[in-house]
Amino acid sequence: MTSPAEFYETHRELLDKAIEAAATRDHWSAYPESPSKSVYGEQAAPAGEQAFQALLGKDFPIEVPGATTSVSTERSPYGIELGIRYPKGEPGDLIAAARAATPAWRAVGPHARAGVAAEILRRVNARIFEMAHAVQHTSGQAFVMAFQAGGAHAQDRGLEAVAVALAEQTRMPATATWAKPQRGGDPLRLSKTSTPVGRGVALVIGCNTFPTWNSYPGLFASLVTGNPVIVKPHPGAVLPLAITVQVAREVLTEAGQDPNLVTLAVEERGDGIAATLATHPDVRIVDFTGSSEFGNWLEANARQAVVYTEKAGLNTVVVDSTDDYRGMLRNLAFSLSLYSGQMCTTPQNLLVPAGGIDTDAGRKSPADFGADLAAAVGKLLGDPKRAAGTLGAIVNDGVLARVTEAGSLPGVLHPSAEVADEQFPGATIRTPVIVRLDASDEKTYTREWFGPVSFVITTESTEHSLRLFTETVRHHGALTASVYSTSEDVLAAAREAALDAGVHLSQNLTGGVFVNQTAAFSDLHGTGANPAATASLTDPAYITGRFFTLQSRHHIGEESNA
Repeated sequence: MTSPAEFYETHRELLDKAIEAAATRDHWSAYPESPSKSVYGEQAAPAGEQAFQALLGKDFPIEVPGATTSVSTERSPYGIELGIRYPKGEPGDLIAAARAATPAWRAVGPHARAGVAAEILRRVNARIFEMAHAVQHTSGQAFVMAFQAGGAHAQDRGLEAVAVALAEQTRMPATATWAKPQRGGDPLRLSKTSTPVGRGVALVIGCNTFPTWNSYPGLFASLVTGNPVIVKPHPGAVLPLAITVQVAREVLTEAGQDPNLVTLAVEERGDGIAATLATHPDVRIVDFTGSSEFGNWLEANARQAVVYTEKAGLNTVVVDSTDDYRGMLRNLAFSLSLYSGQMCTTPQNLLVPAGGIDTDAGRKSPADFGADLAAAVGKLLGDPKRAAGTLGAIVNDGVLARVTEAGSLPGVLHPSAEVADEQFPGATIRTPVIVRLDASDEKTYTREWFGPVSFVITTESTEHSLRLFTETVRHHGALTASVYSTSEDVLAAAREAALDAGVHLSQNLTGGVFVNQTAAFSDLHGTGANPAATASLTDPAYITGRFFTLQSRHHIGEESNA
């Protein structure tokens, strides 16, 4: 057995670096994002694939409090048979087990908790190839993206949460001596102890598209601040989080802690266990990524808990002018195509003034821009192998239905087409659909079309575009925004509009950075200044809302002053 304190000493240097990186916001990563043999070793890739294959069609090896039945709900968007069965526990049993595990976890303190969490991440990273296959075949991400976003980048986000949680809990000294001078006598002396105490049982509700990337911040932030965590995966993406919970329970057991500090809560589709757990009186923290409808419901109904939501929205691009027209088109084409637009940060609405835009390739009308953007997408995805690696697969029937519906609208600039994948003939892969609209078509573009659907919208002017951007985002929410302009006045106006709308802004991205990508330890993601999100990992409230610092004090006797 390894004590929690020993795990902290093992990972002290890593945690110190992570705390520094979270403070400086420069590029830093603890987990390599390249699935290269030179990085992870000759046997890592085949061993990871074999480990994944060994899980298929079997009972997943994990204990769940009170489990008497099992469920199997996953379907690979790539068409392979998964058939993994997971034990199903009842909400009451999960909550009771979590509460029973809490006192000993609280007693070990923030440093030890951070050390245990860092060890969990180390062991998850050791299974990164297995995890990549799990993410690929539940979310539809292409393998390299699954390795990066579902593996290394998710682990970085988890480590960032550990680092920030440790820093926030240790800002106040654990012990202090208080002495108040008294006229004509000895000072009053008190010894004071400050103890971070978790808020209570935490619930992490996973999503179908980014099961680890979106769940790790809440999972590790809650765990390190002293809270037991119930992990409720989306029925379509259980395996990545089941592996995570399995590893966490192994490490907790080795550290002499109750493994029920982290438990898995699965369900049959439609059971509604997330709502049952989220509104239980003992659940005090809820993290959710997914639909606006259920996110709004949680915010309205889980009143006993602090609720952190990340929802969909109307991510917007304001196009005014550019001095790199081809670079802008390439960047936008990739942003619209990456993972078939199944990212909460993918642009949906592209606003272009009716008078056209000035570019280094001449003035371009909205019709020109739309046609050129469609051509850029076509060029990017012209080779089927490259297309499959960029698009991944369509995650569920809801996305597929929206693609079909958008393709039936008038003004289609780029119709969606099927793409074949040589490795996975049963994969469901579609190219993006791009539709041209007018600003008056607000019933269409103010609706969230999650997936590979985007609109080129003609506005009266750039000023009108900025007003429309501010109004739609303030009302419907967004996680990203982008502007292209060679005018400093327009860029300044766009920055003000983004501040008014409460959304992060990217300016003139034409190279290898894309609006729908965010980096751990540097970029802000999910800041709660509009309806699409309520907090971000880098917002102190995201961490401090998970614990209280409670004080104990007593007099220092004369014998203690000797």
